[in-house]
Amino acid sequence: MKPNNTPNSVFYALIICILTGISAFNSHAQTAKIITINTDNSIAKVQPNMWGVFFEDINFGADGGVYAELLKNRSFEFAKPLMGWTVQRPKANEGELLVVNRKEENTTNPRYIQVNTEKGNFGLSNEGFKGIGVKKGLRYDFSVMYRQKAPGIKLRLQLISSDNKIIGEGSLAPETSGNEWKKQSASFTAKETDAKAKFTILFDGKGQIDLDMISLFPGDTWKNRPQGLRADMVKMLADMKPGFIRFPGGCIVEGTDLANRYQWKKTIGPIENRQLIMNRWNVEFAHRPAPDYYQSFGLGFFEYFQLAEDIGSDALPILNCGMACQFNTGEVAALDELDPYVQDALDLIEFANGDTNTKWGKMRADLGHPKPFNLKMMGIGNENWGPQYLERLAIFTKSIKAKYPDFKLINSSGTDPEGDRFNLLNTSLRNSKADLIDEHYYRPADWFLKNAGRYDDYPRDGSKVFVGEYAVHADRNVIGSNRNNWQSALAAASLMTGLERNADVVQMASYAPLFAHIDAWQWAPDMIWVDNLNTYGTPDYYVQKLFSTNKGTDVIAAKLDGKNITGQDGLYASAVTDKISKEIIIKISNTTDKAQNIDFNLAGKRSLKTKGFVDELSSSNLNQLNSFENPDAISPKRNPIIIKNKKLALTLKPYSFSVIKIPFTK
Repeated sequence: MKPNNTPNSVFYALIICILTGISAFNSHAQTAKIITINTDNSIAKVQPNMWGVFFEDINFGADGGVYAELLKNRSFEFAKPLMGWTVQRPKANEGELLVVNRKEENTTNPRYIQVNTEKGNFGLSNEGFKGIGVKKGLRYDFSVMYRQKAPGIKLRLQLISSDNKIIGEGSLAPETSGNEWKKQSASFTAKETDAKAKFTILFDGKGQIDLDMISLFPGDTWKNRPQGLRADMVKMLADMKPGFIRFPGGCIVEGTDLANRYQWKKTIGPIENRQLIMNRWNVEFAHRPAPDYYQSFGLGFFEYFQLAEDIGSDALPILNCGMACQFNTGEVAALDELDPYVQDALDLIEFANGDTNTKWGKMRADLGHPKPFNLKMMGIGNENWGPQYLERLAIFTKSIKAKYPDFKLINSSGTDPEGDRFNLLNTSLRNSKADLIDEHYYRPADWFLKNAGRYDDYPRDGSKVFVGEYAVHADRNVIGSNRNNWQSALAAASLMTGLERNADVVQMASYAPLFAHIDAWQWAPDMIWVDNLNTYGTPDYYVQKLFSTNKGTDVIAAKLDGKNITGQDGLYASAVTDKISKEIIIKISNTTDKAQNIDFNLAGKRSLKTKGFVDELSSSNLNQLNSFENPDAISPKRNPIIIKNKKLALTLKPYSFSVIKIPFTK
């Protein structure tokens, strides 16, 4: 059938369009919700470090992740000494390769390999961490510690592609011989890109050589530091402008038992002297076995402090309180043997802040940082609970406060945000006037939505809250990176408006965990996913980034019908002013499947500019994900807005989170 284009039909179509427009206008006028923002009165100060990040070496986040070492088991200290290595001769001669243990001579790094060859053409290949990521045109830096007793062997270095082609090649001729260990380096450039390459050392000539700390790093580390951090991963953090970095965990602080706990003094100094241990996530999950997961501590406490300084964040170290993980062994140090644990805490403050004439301040200076790190706080214990925690915490607190009365201590409230364990700790810690109480929650989306007003009725005086770990956990049938969907991020954003609104109670918060390797994860969801060459931020990453880069300086009231906005009609909101950038910043989420018209009444004496903008995250699909193929599927889209007579009319898309920025002159 042909369309009817007669004048009458056009006229009636025009009338229908006009009436439809009027109807839509009336609909807005009738259904728009009025949110009042009091732009004048500060109701709470926002801490400069309120929004931070939490790093734990889980999901191969350090070794195989942000620590840029490309070779697995470089010092042969894994339970299986040659794990990660393959001999490159079908039938090696007897004694041609030996794993030697010098435990009495070197307890921190006892093993090395001895190569004895008369024919040459013998080699070793390293598989890397789920392969080795290689970039075309990039320099690769090889180093090794060696002791050449019988000169004559030269090392040929090769990067081998996943289809067995040589894509990078160099060589190293040992310069000295004798009984002393030497370190020597060589560099070469890759000719192709491959995410799953391997690295091979071929031994040419006749002789005997001992090798240890066999290492390969990309030439593009963060700030070009030798044997440093993976630059693209650090940049993702730097772009967030986090107020703090909480490290090194997490459960690895506790360890499966006390012998497996994190000991910061063993993670500083020359890397060959840092004693490798099994990562507790090696054995934690039967459904995600990780027998090759160890901690080399190439990323140690000095590097953590340095990283925090690099990206303008406060350092927040967490120390073991004399308790192992209570879900594993529950082992505790006897109270009369707790002194070394307490001394570690006191020494760490001196290491970070002490003058160079102190023992640990001098150690920091000797590592290349004479200027203090200005450490302000630390956590005592991770997710510990029960009376056994409280009595150990009291000993730490007394000793630290006696020497550093203004130093802030973060105390654990256990693993859950409610229940008997939480109630015992929360009550006891408030009675003892704890500086900050660390609350953790991993809960479904509906829990986050229902708890957006959690802190509205918390006491305004006394102990403050640090939300040290939180994430929305989707259906358990959803695994891996698929757990980081838009529904989870939107629910987290909604709860975070409640954290921001109560900034006088909740002074700091950090999502958890931070990094996960797509081929080697144990825990999900996670904020940033990586493979051997690439990174992408999840929807949660962009939510966290929008909060941390728009934190403001002062909380101001945002009300709907005179009440805090904690889920009425699916809306959640908070507002701040930024007295430095001179902006009013409103954060609002629409968790319904319908668009919502909002009229913002910007009440107060401030002189507002007429133009601002809104950054919006949205998707009609709550299961929408970001991915390596589509990293920006959920990412901020910026649009201009007009403010007229201190009013702003805005339509919120279904399932959306928006950050509205309105400049003011005074």
